[in-house]
Amino acid sequence: MEDFAEFVGLSRPTVSKYFNDPKSVRGKTRDLIEIAVKQSGFRPNIFAVNLNRRRTNILGVIIPNSTDPFYMALTRRIELIANEAGFLAFVLSSDGNPEMEDRAIETFKSMNVAGAIIAPLGVDSHHDTLAALGDSIPLVYVDSPLDESSSFVGTDNEQSFQLIVDYLSRSGEQPCYFPMPSVNNNARTREQAFRRSMKLLKLEPIVLELEPQRSWDFERFGFEQTQRIFREGGFPTRTVLCANDRMAFGVISAAYQAGLKVGHAPGCDLRVAGHDDHPLSRYACPPITTVAQNYNDIGRLAIELLLHKLGEPTGPRSDFPPDGRILLKAELQLRESA
Repeated sequence: MEDFAEFVGLSRPTVSKYFNDPKSVRGKTRDLIEIAVKQSGFRPNIFAVNLNRRRTNILGVIIPNSTDPFYMALTRRIELIANEAGFLAFVLSSDGNPEMEDRAIETFKSMNVAGAIIAPLGVDSHHDTLAALGDSIPLVYVDSPLDESSSFVGTDNEQSFQLIVDYLSRSGEQPCYFPMPSVNNNARTREQAFRRSMKLLKLEPIVLELEPQRSWDFERFGFEQTQRIFREGGFPTRTVLCANDRMAFGVISAAYQAGLKVGHAPGCDLRVAGHDDHPLSRYACPPITTVAQNYNDIGRLAIELLLHKLGEPTGPRSDFPPDGRILLKAELQLRESA
């Protein structure tokens, strides 16, 4: 920075001020610096700059699966709003591995991030590591809460399962539940929500006994477990509610290969429903009845809540709950599969 300031013929504080906010210097000064940047190719080292600050403008984001459309939509929303607020959102994936989640946390600590948004593995997470991070910087959890007290933004599973269970039970044979692998706390909370929703209707909850796995390959899991169920005599009811849409894809594929017709129309053999409103769920064959999570609002509120914790302007919402926990309502999406 000192060498560049000498090259352009300005003081180091003026040059530094420009790189922090180009609009903060006069137009002629800005033009002079921008010409010098093109001539010299100089760029400040963002990581070195942030290490020298009391609080950096870098935010950390950790997700468990970078290829899942839900997390892709979530991080895109977070990055856009962070950028508008003058922050850089740095996204790392744990790839469903607690050791990689720990490594991502250590990376963010070394980068001196100002705060972080984390979609935790939950079941396998090293809670002490996350607690230590939370003691040093503001944290907001998304999608799956780590515990009952941490700041969290996500879907209200109780409300969403009441919606789908009520519809399926009143429109046909009661559903049996196809649980997801225990990759995060959603596996537990969604099954509990299903059980409670069935009991509210005075129906016995039927939860399928599936082979235990810790895989994020939900489509394959749904497909292979459904094949096994068919070999052993089939589902206990003609309606199957999957913990998420990606598993519903696998169930529908296995049913097709078994010669079964999925749908709600007369002559269909099986109804299949899901949860999340995966971007491809409306283009499945048949399109999947599901409940829609509001991806955009989860991402928006998560980054706004984090900015609020950092004392930054948060846009239209400023009335965040004292416990920092925001549960969003889901919407029923009725389609041909159920």
